[in-house]
Amino acid sequence: MSRKILVELQQLNKVFLTDEIETQALNHISLTIYEGEYVSITGPSGCGKSTLLSMLGLLDTSSAGSYHLAGHDVSQLSRDERARIRNKEIGFVFQSFNLISDLTVAENIALPLTYRSDLSKNEIGTMVKAALEKVDMSHRASHYPSQLSGGQQQRVAVARAIAGKPSIILADEPTGNLDSKNAQAVMALLDQLHADGATICMVTHDPRSAERAERLVEVFDGKIVADQKFNKPTAIAI
Repeated sequence: MSRKILVELQQLNKVFLTDEIETQALNHISLTIYEGEYVSITGPSGCGKSTLLSMLGLLDTSSAGSYHLAGHDVSQLSRDERARIRNKEIGFVFQSFNLISDLTVAENIALPLTYRSDLSKNEIGTMVKAALEKVDMSHRASHYPSQLSGGQQQRVAVARAIAGKPSIILADEPTGNLDSKNAQAVMALLDQLHADGATICMVTHDPRSAERAERLVEVFDGKIVADQKFNKPTAIAI
């Protein structure tokens, strides 16, 4: 069965202007990601990989080019429209966890869902419970981030990313703040999510993490210089 195109970038450019100096962070990037695919993006510091992830996550807009997400052109949307689509279609996992310290684990996961008008309070509660079960953190639902280890905090961050059943999970150096044991646990969790059908795009500088994906995209000086598929079984969402 052929997979549907989820993400399609065509000739995407991003230029930053600071003190009249023009810096081209992305240079004619074209990239297609299919539903159920697990893609890692690598490259040296400053090469543009985090900027690319920001474009994919609708956190920033391109200077030129097009971006289609699930068949819809999202290149020229207003800030409010980008926020609405981002909240429903995209799940984020950040290096620094980005949990709110005075909210419990369950409240952190629920927070993005409360901005969705299509969900009732009961539905949100059910989705939070399911996400916690998926990352094996149900027993920590009423705890606060400060009461958790780094690995547990990242598991909560993953639960927050998947709770709304997004079309794609974007992970930015998800193991960057973790020791090797916790890093392995988080990567194993991402492996399982992919096996269950999730589409994942991960930025990482760690070759071992990158090779767990089924496809490796290398970025250098704002350009894609390599795009390699590994011979691994792929998950297809049912």
